[in-house]
Amino acid sequence: MGYVTRIVIIGGGPGGYEAALVAAQLGAEVTVVDCDGLGGASVLTDCVPSKTLIATAEVMTTFDSSYEELGITVADDTPPLEKAARVVGVDLGKVNKRVKRLALAQSHDITASVTRAGARVLRGRGRLEGCQTAEGTRTVVVEAPDGTTERLAADAVLIATGGRPRELEDALPDGERILNWTQVYDLEELPEELIVVGSGVTGAEFAGAYQALGSKVTLVSSRDRVLPGEDPDAAAVLEDVFRRRGMNVMARSRAQSVKRVGDRVEVTLADGRVIEGTHCLMAVGAIPNTAGMGLEEAGVRLTESGHIKTDKVSRTSAPGVYAAGDVTGVFALASVAAMQGRIAMYHFLGDAVAPLNLKTVSSNVFTDPEIATVGYTQADVDAQRMAANVVKLPLLRNPRAKMQGIRDGFVKLFCRPGTGIVVGGVVVAPKASELIHPISIAVDNSLTVEQIANAFTVYPSLSGSVAEAARQLHSRKTGDGS
Repeated sequence: MGYVTRIVIIGGGPGGYEAALVAAQLGAEVTVVDCDGLGGASVLTDCVPSKTLIATAEVMTTFDSSYEELGITVADDTPPLEKAARVVGVDLGKVNKRVKRLALAQSHDITASVTRAGARVLRGRGRLEGCQTAEGTRTVVVEAPDGTTERLAADAVLIATGGRPRELEDALPDGERILNWTQVYDLEELPEELIVVGSGVTGAEFAGAYQALGSKVTLVSSRDRVLPGEDPDAAAVLEDVFRRRGMNVMARSRAQSVKRVGDRVEVTLADGRVIEGTHCLMAVGAIPNTAGMGLEEAGVRLTESGHIKTDKVSRTSAPGVYAAGDVTGVFALASVAAMQGRIAMYHFLGDAVAPLNLKTVSSNVFTDPEIATVGYTQADVDAQRMAANVVKLPLLRNPRAKMQGIRDGFVKLFCRPGTGIVVGGVVVAPKASELIHPISIAVDNSLTVEQIANAFTVYPSLSGSVAEAARQLHSRKTGDGS
């Protein structure tokens, strides 16, 4: 019997479990070391729970914004009957029970898939010990929950330990009134007045969700606008929607401290103003889980922020050590983590591998409307990093959008002058995460706007706006990008 390559993966999130599936399929002996349950933060405390909560909020928002225009009437039984009112609410306790149940079920499904593939799942916390031996192996020390330790010899190690919510010294969560995004699923009742600190993706998603569920929401943003890292046109649409729905969006307002006062919270801003509410959600970024793992002692270089430096095939500076996911600080996306993990295994085990190409990554902000992007951005065009022609079509012109009562959103396409090759796109719409896929295919395969325009679309459909934008770009693809 020949020698079997031993792979140890520390962390069971998308980067870890996807790597385990690939390595096992390629014949390696795989051990996944995980302390919380397979799926990691993505499944247990982040993507799956938040998007499940948002699914409920989405139903509320769709009903609230469209029922009158679509001719739907909802009357209550309180007099006088001629003054009909909408009576729709949510039981947050039930919503959160469903959130936790689905997250746990997803974690169990992933564990079953990994073990069925032949990998071993070991509960505990892993750390590297020393440097690579002369034989090219490394040692991973695993501390089990009961305090016992196990030493694993590995030909290659993948670090996929993810990140955790960043905490401010003067705004530490208590799990009851001051919360981080992993703690909101323990709430039994809807926050009456919720202050969300941080207007990035996480802050915007939760602010929009709780607003839809019935909370009075104040969004505190230290920047000029919400979602400062997203397409400016898209961010402007979302901020307008937030304000129109009654959210108090406070731009250029930096939170300095948060304290609990009885059953309320006080958020003090840098300029001395104080905002009061019943709850505060801190969404001020994440920090990587790299401390106490013996990484630097093993020769793994870290950035100032504590992230692991990797190349485009997921290698670290230490031979035989790879890294994937949020711990690398590349893109905090489950899809990117999974790709990094797969690439690492393909590379180490000698299979065909393509380096990570971040310009083909599609991402989505699960607000309402959603914001989906892929490829080069408006910022790239404005900074002249990419010469591109741009067309933006408001959804107001789309017949299906009119039928569904959709007022907000657009499709934006970027293509190279002359060739017409699609290099990026933005969709702001309900279910934009589904509508971005044809643009992603175009970007990934260097398709032209002519090819997109000539493909049949269903009439009427929101995707018809993608084809229409492509037709408009095709008509002036030889322009100068103006």
